Amino acid sequence: MTIAQRVRAVVDAHRGERGALLPILHRIQDEFGYIDPEVVPVLAAELNISRADVHGVITFYTDFRSDPAGTSTVRLCRAEACQSVGAEKLVADAEQVFGIKVGETTPDRSVTLEQVFCLGNCALGPAAQVNNKLYGRVDRSRLVEILAEDHA
Repeated sequence: MTIAQRVRAVVDAHRGERGALLPILHRIQDEFGYIDPEVVPVLAAELNISRADVHGVITFYTDFRSDPAGTSTVRLCRAEACQSVGAEKLVADAEQVFGIKVGETTPDRSVTLEQVFCLGNCALGPAAQVNNKLYGRVDRSRLVEILAEDHA
């Protein structure tokens, strides 16, 4: 089955639902790991909406990605509570350790570095989420340790 056929099958499962685009995009990302730009025109045609509308939703919500993520996804909180206890230093340290900027994936696809603006762990900032597991009081060395344990 081609990508377009698989996307059409997802759309068919949600056809007739109000506001179907978001659940469809989530399902596509769950299946493929990301939303390939090639699916935008397929979704637009199937849902009778513009390509710009589909693209706008994908780029508006930070949970959607247009490129495959790394083996590990690191999300660093940059909300005010975490900023007040060192989040910006943690972001700078993470960029230096991984050799990438926020929003990028390492060339070997081992780590994707993302920012979020609240993980709900304000009392234990700076907070990080690594592969959907939440951590508090994270600094450079703890982040490296968490990733080492995650890959062990």
